[in-house]
Amino acid sequence: MASSDKPEIVDRDVKEKEKKDDKDEDKGGFIEKVKDFIQDIGEKIEGAIGFGKPTADVAGIHIPSINLERAEIVVDILIKNPNPVPIPLIDINYLIESDGRKLISGLIPDAGTIHAHGEETVKIPVVLIYDDVKNTYDEIKPGSIIPYKVKVDLIVDVPILGRLTLPLEKTGEIPIPYKPDIDVEKIKFQKFSFEETVAVLHLKLENKNDFELGLKDLDYEIWLADLSIASADLADSTKIDKNGIAKILIPITFRPKDFGSALWDMIRGRGTGYTMKGNIHVETPFGAMKLPIDKEGGTTRLKKEDDEDDDDNED
Repeated sequence: MASSDKPEIVDRDVKEKEKKDDKDEDKGGFIEKVKDFIQDIGEKIEGAIGFGKPTADVAGIHIPSINLERAEIVVDILIKNPNPVPIPLIDINYLIESDGRKLISGLIPDAGTIHAHGEETVKIPVVLIYDDVKNTYDEIKPGSIIPYKVKVDLIVDVPILGRLTLPLEKTGEIPIPYKPDIDVEKIKFQKFSFEETVAVLHLKLENKNDFELGLKDLDYEIWLADLSIASADLADSTKIDKNGIAKILIPITFRPKDFGSALWDMIRGRGTGYTMKGNIHVETPFGAMKLPIDKEGGTTRLKKEDDEDDDDNED
């Protein structure tokens, strides 16, 4: 028998292994083909229908209200949806920090829906309580301006693409306002009689903030010797530089005979106690503010109109 006629001896285990490998290879190739097919179909659907990732940007930051206690901040987020179907805005996470220190954070769930092929401006309202800031960070002083950074994560659910997070950041500055200091330097009378005295109130207004104040209006009430002599609104425009002083003249009319024994102190040129309370309405680089003014237990004097102005230090 020729050697070529000898039967071939094959190990059964080896044969079975080769069959298994061929089967796995066929199976693996099939799965890969299915994946490629699905991906190809998805890309064609995405291209044909127009699914894509939405975009977002911080359109602006506004301070609609600010006073000595708090600042109301509104962050406008412009979101554009390029898809032919509405997409839900699942959550909004926000954080406001200053120099890496957290000032306030929060979560807005179920924030709405962005229309198909549309854009929406989503407003994020935030309230910053100054006492919380000052109690947490001792180095932040009233009257100062601090830098801030707004961080926002928008979480949306887009068909085919799934859940996406759109991170946003915006920086700026915000003030920690401080109320101005007010003094009645003197009261210069133009016409003096027991029945009616026409005078001019000389006010000194000190701005203790690191930003200028544009005085638009002043409402006040003033008492001399516990008697109210003036209560009015003053419409006047005056700029007070940062950490600066402004002089304001206010015409008043009162009746000295109502003062009783305090009248003789004024006639003799002695100092007269006064109290003044009210508010000033100002414009600032950060928006309009209404700041309180008050002075209790001050002392002023009545002076004639032709008195020299260089005696202000006596007041």
